[in-house]
Amino acid sequence: MPAGTRIRTMTATMPTRTATDLTKLLTWLSPAFPTGAYAYSHALEWAVEAGDVRSERDLFAWLDDVLRHGSGRSDAILLRHAHAARDPAALSVVAELAAAAQPARERRAETLGQGDAFAIAAEVWGAPLLAELRASGQPIAYPVAVGALAAAQGVEVDPAALAFLHGFAANLVSAAVRLVPLGQTAGLRVLSALEPAVQEIAEGTRHATLDDLGGACFRSDIAAMRHETQYTRLFRT
Repeated sequence: MPAGTRIRTMTATMPTRTATDLTKLLTWLSPAFPTGAYAYSHALEWAVEAGDVRSERDLFAWLDDVLRHGSGRSDAILLRHAHAARDPAALSVVAELAAAAQPARERRAETLGQGDAFAIAAEVWGAPLLAELRASGQPIAYPVAVGALAAAQGVEVDPAALAFLHGFAANLVSAAVRLVPLGQTAGLRVLSALEPAVQEIAEGTRHATLDDLGGACFRSDIAAMRHETQYTRLFRT
């Protein structure tokens, strides 16, 4: 079948709304999107130096826990509630909680730094509530910014949460490939193995309330605190 025929067939069978949403999410959560995500390791750098993550198996166990019991789950909940906010006051509540819930200074800098960068880039598409919140000077965490832009552009929350979690996992795998170091193939095996966790968390947070925020990734939180004084560093967190 000629390539042009395949493209026409795919366009004809994929619902326009789904294709539009997917295109936006691929752009917003691409490693090339200007949030500076490549500069953050989410304390993985300290975990590698401390010997907690030395192998492919270690990396999978660490990231699976972070997704299920740490920032992954919490960020998915925050994204969903930011998406549901219909006025500046409601979005401000979510943003304030997201900033206050960070367990360490560097973790807070990571999510707020990426959130602010994302909000600036989001101006290309337009997100009035997000723009108003940024103009007020209120700090905006990364998942809050993503949720607000997705809502403004009519992108459904379920695929937005799924794409966000996958991007989060992919960025940390990329950091580990450089830090451990691991080969590219090993990194891809880890990312593939994390797919069930990404899907389960995206689905499992669908009905979560803000009271469900919380985690039990204490080693990751301690790593974030200790990274501040790590002598040699490649990453900001």
